[in-house]
Amino acid sequence: MNLDPKNILVIHFGQIGDVIMSLPALESIRKKFPQSKITAMIGKSAISIVEMSDQAHEIISVDRVKMRDYYIVWSIKEIIKLIFEVRRRKFDFVIDLHSLYETNLIGFLSGARQRLFGNRENRSLDILSNFRPKPPVEDKSLHLADYYLKSLKPLEIEGNKHSFRIHPSKTDINKIKTRLQRDTCLDKTLIGVNLGAGNPSRNWGLDKFARLTQKLAANENSQIIVFCGPEENHLQNEIKEKFPSNAIVYDDLNLKEIAAAFSYLKLLVGNDTGPIHLGAIVGASIVLIIDKNATLKYLPLTENISVVKSKALKEISVEEVYEASLESLKN
Repeated sequence: MNLDPKNILVIHFGQIGDVIMSLPALESIRKKFPQSKITAMIGKSAISIVEMSDQAHEIISVDRVKMRDYYIVWSIKEIIKLIFEVRRRKFDFVIDLHSLYETNLIGFLSGARQRLFGNRENRSLDILSNFRPKPPVEDKSLHLADYYLKSLKPLEIEGNKHSFRIHPSKTDINKIKTRLQRDTCLDKTLIGVNLGAGNPSRNWGLDKFARLTQKLAANENSQIIVFCGPEENHLQNEIKEKFPSNAIVYDDLNLKEIAAAFSYLKLLVGNDTGPIHLGAIVGASIVLIIDKNATLKYLPLTENISVVKSKALKEISVEEVYEASLESLKN
């Protein structure tokens, strides 16, 4: 294949978990074209993730949610500005991993000579792509990371989704280390519990997490760290009341600091949400609690994972998650 792009745009507007799933593909693109400049156009919520991955030379931030939900006149103006910005950069190759109507349209209007779009059934405008051969049609049985990698098949690219890791910066690592030292827990086995779920239907429940941490904290060599986001601010009083008295609550960290904190953990337990995916790619062992009917195509990118999905989510017992946690701590 005679393809030597100098200036590549890779597009993905997804949320944190989806963008993390695309990072092995982004890494593979960079390895395939080591002399090319890679620019990633990314949804605003996941910018920090791509920055930490160190797989893009530049990043264009897009507030897709605001574009979707704000005043239509403002949204149209922002889209026009975005297209002019893309054309100004004179990309010669666009790879659209997300491949939705709007991202395909941006790729088409970019002015790039070559356009490779993921082939998503009923979600892509394949007519706007011109790269040949085309990627295979989306196989919905594939893990999402494998789908992104398969989209690059026309480039003769292969990758391993489980080999991808990110490394928090020394600044963030040292900041968290100082905090852990202040909390006198660096000499203990650190177990993280992430309470967020993104959607209430994916939340195992605060009371069950509290009972789980009480059992895990019974081991005097363990230290529980509870991670909360802005969505859990209203739970602060309940957390103090129900969780172990010596549990540490981290509720003021940005994504880069969360990644650094997760890198110190032996184990991270939580619902299916973005931070769990982040924990996986910084090296924490994962216990993931999901509904028995939940698809496995979005599992975090690690082989050090125990998935608890024996029953409907609300029926999964504390004892079952506790046993899975103990087993993970042995490894």
